[in-house]
Amino acid sequence: MLNLVLFGPPGAGKGTQAEFLIDSFGLIHLSTGDLLRSEIADGTELGLKAKSFMDKGELVPDEVVIGMIKSKLDNNRDAKGFIFDGFPRTVDQAKTLDTLLNDNGTPMSGMLCLEVEKEELISRLLNRGKISGRADDQNQKVIENRIAVYNEKTLPIIEYFKPQNKHFGINGMGSIEDIAERIKAVVEKL
Repeated sequence: MLNLVLFGPPGAGKGTQAEFLIDSFGLIHLSTGDLLRSEIADGTELGLKAKSFMDKGELVPDEVVIGMIKSKLDNNRDAKGFIFDGFPRTVDQAKTLDTLLNDNGTPMSGMLCLEVEKEELISRLLNRGKISGRADDQNQKVIENRIAVYNEKTLPIIEYFKPQNKHFGINGMGSIEDIAERIKAVVEKL
């Protein structure tokens, strides 16, 4: 089974490249945001628990998110693999996900880290903001703050996966097709 964490700062192209990986390798896209919305819409026990936190404007606790991920893994035992998108976001979450996958007998294959220069990230996000209308992609100060938060809180996950030889830095500059080819070359070796 191929389990990949698609990783990178806001604007790195994770969503675009996730679609490529799904199409190319037949993987299931496991977006924590989509998972939360689906569990809530289905009225599951975990969904109701998550909703109670979200209704108060609080972050959904890791154990609830991990429960949802475990449920998705259990319900897709015949899958070729998963792309984790939006999770993990902290070292603690990375450790918990690693334990869950190892206990499940389906360890993490690798963390694909899209590396993009800050100026390019800002340009991409501002451009996306014009097209999508997303408010958080239209304000350069907000974008710079999101990148700073990523660098401070999320980037340290690399140091967790590096000693396991599961970190794969990928040049995220250039055309979508060029980036996809770089990713494909790494994934085919896994």
